[in-house]
Amino acid sequence: MSGYSITEPSAGQKWVAGVLVALYALVTLLPLAWIVATSFKSPADSIAYPPKVIFDPTIEGYVNLFTTRTRIPADQIDSLPPPANFAEQIVRDQGMMITGPSRYGARFLNSVIIGFGSTFLSIFLGTLAAYAFSRFRVPLKDDLMFFILSTRMMPPIAVAIPIFLMFRSLGLSDTHLGMILLYTAVNISLAVWLLKGFIDEIPREYEEAALIDGYTRFQAFYKVVLPQAATGIASTAIFCLIFAWNEYAFAVLLTSGVAQTAPPFIPTIIGVGGQDWPAVAAGATLFLIPVVVFTVLLRKHLLRGITFGAVRK
Repeated sequence: MSGYSITEPSAGQKWVAGVLVALYALVTLLPLAWIVATSFKSPADSIAYPPKVIFDPTIEGYVNLFTTRTRIPADQIDSLPPPANFAEQIVRDQGMMITGPSRYGARFLNSVIIGFGSTFLSIFLGTLAAYAFSRFRVPLKDDLMFFILSTRMMPPIAVAIPIFLMFRSLGLSDTHLGMILLYTAVNISLAVWLLKGFIDEIPREYEEAALIDGYTRFQAFYKVVLPQAATGIASTAIFCLIFAWNEYAFAVLLTSGVAQTAPPFIPTIIGVGGQDWPAVAAGATLFLIPVVVFTVLLRKHLLRGITFGAVRK
């Protein structure tokens, strides 16, 4: 019997696969690395041509991101008291003074509230709906499931104007509640479809055993099904958060101040004489952190969730 296995790749195949994965990772991460590098450049270095790969790092972009500044004459700068911190010193070196904080912190907080709030609501409602579709005899189940999925197929721009008019009539424009409800409505179709697939893979015998032991249906769902579906819930939560976190079109149309999120705010950061690219890059870099941290914390569940049900015993 030959020792060759059709399932075990050869050394050459592993080498080729490794090179392809490394190239893909390089192409994918290079733009992110450039954004991070730009956030530590000076405004002059950020627009230099040819682009500077080696430069003197500075946190001027981060200072500009979190402060509002105004230019003052040199004689007035000399009359000011000594800088209280490094941020004031950096601004003084630019011939300006800090007049107050910027709006980026509030916009970032809005993204956190709306993104995580809509994700929680989508997972909560999606889990209940998916469990009902998976375990109960729902009339016209297939038609309802297709209808739920069809809401995801519609391009956002097709319903932008009706949603804008509806939100204005209901007083939901530029509110956290309105954006959470809107993102939940968009994400719930994805949540139901993904979670139904995970719950279908959980044997019904587990619940039946719990019911025989005296558990109520809700107790069986809470203590038996939910722990088994944790992998699917974590994976679905990541996808829902990524959409709500990065969404731009509805955020531009429906928010302008109170509930405006970071994506529509970052491109509006203006510096002296034009776009402040280091501050824009700094805002984008900080904006990436919550999603990256959330994904890393749930990475084990994500990998298990992608392959859940792929191998049957």
